[in-house]
Amino acid sequence: MQTIGVLTSGGDSPGMNAAVRAVVRTGIYKGLKVIGIRQGYHGLINGLMDEMNLSSVADIIHRGGTMLQTARSEEFRTEEGRRKANYALKIFGVDGLVVIGGDGSFAGAKKLSELGIKTIGIPGTIDNDLRYTDYTIGFDTAVNTVVDAIGKIRDTSTSHGRANVIEVMGRHCGDIALYAGLAGGAESIIVPEVPFEIDRVCKKLIKGRNRGKLHSIILLAEGVGGGMDIAKEIEEKTGIETRVTILGHIQRGGTPTAFDRNIASKMGARAVELLVAGKSCRAVGVKGLDVIDVDFDEVFNTENKFDKKSYDLANILSI
Repeated sequence: MQTIGVLTSGGDSPGMNAAVRAVVRTGIYKGLKVIGIRQGYHGLINGLMDEMNLSSVADIIHRGGTMLQTARSEEFRTEEGRRKANYALKIFGVDGLVVIGGDGSFAGAKKLSELGIKTIGIPGTIDNDLRYTDYTIGFDTAVNTVVDAIGKIRDTSTSHGRANVIEVMGRHCGDIALYAGLAGGAESIIVPEVPFEIDRVCKKLIKGRNRGKLHSIILLAEGVGGGMDIAKEIEEKTGIETRVTILGHIQRGGTPTAFDRNIASKMGARAVELLVAGKSCRAVGVKGLDVIDVDFDEVFNTENKFDKKSYDLANILSI
């Protein structure tokens, strides 16, 4: 192993830069040449690659987004596209590749490994939907962003005596809604993993109003449905004025938390160590205080378990 490449793919997440920094500097420390690949698999196919040095990753650990940029590539989904990508890696002399992204990015890395390129995945997605690891890079930052928004929205909701539906990201994973809702004291948390009844949500709002409560916060994961429709039904059934806030891509930006920087740095270093050891087709992650690595097949086959205990606790504390 003499030359490694690193790319970020799919949706960006806070902490990706910390992971890139760790890959580059660990690689250089171990005597490797490190190639930065811009714009994900699209850039890989088109040869958007440059050698990186220590200065290339200076002053980025605290920045959100990804300095390598990211893009989605339909061409890479084709066999011909992957052959082009493999050829580009060989032209630049890349022996191993670190891919930072979500499940789709890992699927692409596995395809490349089948063509003979050693690949290691680092989980970078705010959704926290890769269950082989306790946390993905960017999740903690996104949760803190939502909690901050809850506080601001609660202030104005209290002034007007309103309920507020806050729609957050997560696709089909309700972790952002769950943990932000628990930390932010939401009255109701609506996630795709647990069936919800609008009448139960309304009953809780009415009980709160009857005891003098001036505001109500409902956290809604985007994978459940439209916030506007739910707010309209709440207002019709309770008579409580209900507003909707869709936080959108604000959750992807901003300075990564210390937690995200730390796990990104640890996982970036482990990825390089695995490549140096001749390993391939593996994903790094965290379990408790430990950095782990598992086969890609385990990533794709790990059961999607939802933290029902925390969900039940949120319901208890919001009575």
